[in-house]
Amino acid sequence: MSSSSTLTITTHLTLITLLTAATSYFFYKSRRLKLLKFQSLNPNFSPRKPKLLYISQTGTSKTLAHRLHTQLSSNNLFFDILDAKDYEPEELHKESVVLIVVSTWEDGNPPSSGRFFGNWLSESVSDFRVGNLLLSGVKFAVFGVGSRMYDKTYNVVGREFSKGMRALGGTEVLGFCEGDVDGGELEEVFDEWSRNVVGVLKGGLEGNGGYVCDVSDEEVVDEDEDDYDDEEEDGEGGEEGIVDLEDIAGRGPSRNFVVEVKKVNGKVNGEKEMVTPVIRASLVKQGYKIIGSHSGVKICRWTKSQLRGRGGCYKHSFYGIDSHRCMEATPSLACANKCVFCWRHHTNPVGKSWQWKMDDPLDIVNTAIDLHTKMIKQMKGVPGVKAERLLEGLSPRHCALSLVGEPIMYPEINSLVDELHQRRISTFLVTNAQFPEKIKALRPITQLYVSVDAATKESLKAVDRPLFGDFWERFLDSLKSLREKKQRTVYRLTLVKGWNTEEIDAYYSLFDVGDPDFIEIKGVTYCGSSATSKLTMENVPWHADVKSFSEALAEKSKGVYEVACEHVHSCCVLLAKVDKFKINGQWFTWIDYEKFHDLVALGKPFDSKDYMAPTPSWAAYGAEEGGFDPKQIRYKKERHHKAK
Repeated sequence: MSSSSTLTITTHLTLITLLTAATSYFFYKSRRLKLLKFQSLNPNFSPRKPKLLYISQTGTSKTLAHRLHTQLSSNNLFFDILDAKDYEPEELHKESVVLIVVSTWEDGNPPSSGRFFGNWLSESVSDFRVGNLLLSGVKFAVFGVGSRMYDKTYNVVGREFSKGMRALGGTEVLGFCEGDVDGGELEEVFDEWSRNVVGVLKGGLEGNGGYVCDVSDEEVVDEDEDDYDDEEEDGEGGEEGIVDLEDIAGRGPSRNFVVEVKKVNGKVNGEKEMVTPVIRASLVKQGYKIIGSHSGVKICRWTKSQLRGRGGCYKHSFYGIDSHRCMEATPSLACANKCVFCWRHHTNPVGKSWQWKMDDPLDIVNTAIDLHTKMIKQMKGVPGVKAERLLEGLSPRHCALSLVGEPIMYPEINSLVDELHQRRISTFLVTNAQFPEKIKALRPITQLYVSVDAATKESLKAVDRPLFGDFWERFLDSLKSLREKKQRTVYRLTLVKGWNTEEIDAYYSLFDVGDPDFIEIKGVTYCGSSATSKLTMENVPWHADVKSFSEALAEKSKGVYEVACEHVHSCCVLLAKVDKFKINGQWFTWIDYEKFHDLVALGKPFDSKDYMAPTPSWAAYGAEEGGFDPKQIRYKKERHHKAK
């Protein structure tokens, strides 16, 4: 081969090499520019693989974490699973998603493998140099594993991890959940939590670990607190309007994290879901068990209290319900008001008519009872819980149809009530007095409540913040509908200092409208200020204030009503009609529940006097016990306050 040929070949090879290098460089540069541009538009994006960390002493948390890892992988959610001892916590701020399964070990400490992680987290929270935005780009969820045998330290590590990561700016996409290794329900609770984790992540998490922040027009609403004023201007127009309140007072995932749902013309499977994934996550965090697409059930603290023999709620004192056999549920998590004292902070949708997918009443009742009994079972082994009461609690006798939302909105409310009565479960239903026709159509309820939150149009608008423009007319018509009912009826007054406590004359003028059997007067419960409620402790009346208000109302009635009962712990007083429920000086405010169910079964007309029972002396107004059942044991927690 000649030297010129060799030179030509060498030149060609050199050119090819240069072109290849140039092409590779420009390709790299192009990809780099695209990545930088994407990251600038998506500051929370991270190419790192999401992390699943476990902290385990005996292997339980490790086993659960691997079970979750398998479930995530089968749903195309790819996580790195690591023992926390092999993870550098200073890398935490770089993560997109972190799931943690952690055990609480001796003396409320994490297992040895998690000590470093735990110390780093607590030190970072207390270090003023770190700040509260360190984990602002991190989505996380924590599951705690512990034993209720150690009541004071039960799952304290998991709780502190959840609290610490929130304090550093992390977004908790699913509320802290915990399981008891000795309760027999650990795997079931964990599997439910795992399904919720997958459900939340599948909408926004892609295989590369980046979040898709897709907010559809339908899922975004005006977060102005006063949007109810616009509704009033519309009057009857917009009757079919509906608002999904998803701001949830800052208690759920941020607005940038909205789970994507498959929709057909803006509806899930052709029908709109009442409970969106964001609302579901927030309600679950508060302890709700969601039933189907629009119902819920929750265990009450008074249920837990009476399981321990430590006293029942005011309904036990006033009406003789067994608090440990009472189930709190609602067939509609939606409401037509946004009350300033709503202690669920409006973590629910609001609307003026039913426009959602509707579940079968039989399914709702069966599932509610099933979920309620599972929550009762989880009380097994809790210190103080009595075996006989636990056994009774597994068969609920009462159902409080209240919770968050407006149960009477559910189109099949009569069928649902029938299902409960057929099981000989009593019904206490609370309505917000905005659906008078629904009240008229309602079949016999054990006790029917109407919330009377204010006595004038102006104050009702301020307190209840109703969606309806004709809210006052609806309110009065609801009271008139109550008057036509033959079963026990109640006005429920919630006193809020500075809002509705100066209207005694106006309240009394409403007595003749609805002619209720009873009037419950209760002080508002302070549950913290939020974006949707600016109440403070100054708005909370003392029991003495409630008593004074109640006595003044009774005096106004000139003997028609008298103060019958009180429950000091709940800051609650009961007025009762004298001609119906006071016989020879003895009050009969309690209910003969078996007689009620027998009357319902007969299908013949009956009224409230047909199933009343004598009230015990300890529940009467002014009794030394203050409405506390003497058969129970009064229990006060020791509170150790650090000296300042």
